[in-house]
Amino acid sequence: MKAMPDLSRIALALSPILLATLPTALHAHPDLERETASECILPPGWSAIAARDPQFVVFGETHGTKEAPAFVSDLVCALAARGDKVLLAVEHGSTYDARWQEAWALPQEQFRNAVLQHGWQGREDGVASIAMLDLIVRAHALKEGGAHIGIVAFNGARDDDQRSRFADLPSQGPHEAAQAENIAEAAADRNYDTVIVLVGSLHAMKAPTSIGGPEFEPMAARLATYGPVATLVMKHGDGSSWSCQLAEDAEFVPGQPLPQNAVVCADHPAGGRDDLEGEPYVSLTMPQDDPKRGFYDGFFWVGPITASPPAFPTEE
Repeated sequence: MKAMPDLSRIALALSPILLATLPTALHAHPDLERETASECILPPGWSAIAARDPQFVVFGETHGTKEAPAFVSDLVCALAARGDKVLLAVEHGSTYDARWQEAWALPQEQFRNAVLQHGWQGREDGVASIAMLDLIVRAHALKEGGAHIGIVAFNGARDDDQRSRFADLPSQGPHEAAQAENIAEAAADRNYDTVIVLVGSLHAMKAPTSIGGPEFEPMAARLATYGPVATLVMKHGDGSSWSCQLAEDAEFVPGQPLPQNAVVCADHPAGGRDDLEGEPYVSLTMPQDDPKRGFYDGFFWVGPITASPPAFPTEE
């Protein structure tokens, strides 16, 4: 049988009819099964997640790496390849979501440029990285090929009504509650099998926490009021990530806005764990020495990390 193309370009390789019937085709065509198994498979450990049958699986990442979005990208591809309906929820501004939905309906050749017009310009914090763009472009290509994949940009309050309804929550609670509601409402819009959420690790916590003030419920804790949640925190080896950090010589006044030159957004070194190894996988057992035991159900291991710069960098 002629070799199949890489599944990241599945929209170009498979007709909508073939992709929609992919689970049947896998059993009927051994060569296709081998190609799918080599290119687009569920990560080791996923069966334990599936056994819990969560509606929402939350991946708490370190922003600005290639590896976290790539891990989620492969997972979405594998779930879609077996016929699941998947909602991909990403930490971009909810006020852009309507425009994202319009872009999502466009043909593949128009999608990338259309979505880049909404929420990417000027983002230097690792959230709007090239790797994140690659994730959603690949998901859109799979969707164009016939896969049942939706998307939602869920970060923050989408309007004044939502903002006012959560205004009485302590500390960062209003922001977290809006995130959770935005995801839950998008999930309720269609009958999705699984909702895959990629978000910063703080928002992925399942227990109340504090960042120097009153305790608040992180997004994942709020999301659990809408349906079963499994929340996993990213673990990685040594490497680097694209992030915004205080400059070593930064001078600032506590309580006042930081001077522009006090923060450096760049490829920064990032230390990792040396007791984990191997190919990417998921685990529902947190390391015994982890200070965040109890805040997550488990972790996802991505190996050594490399920084992913902004997809739409700010011009100097």
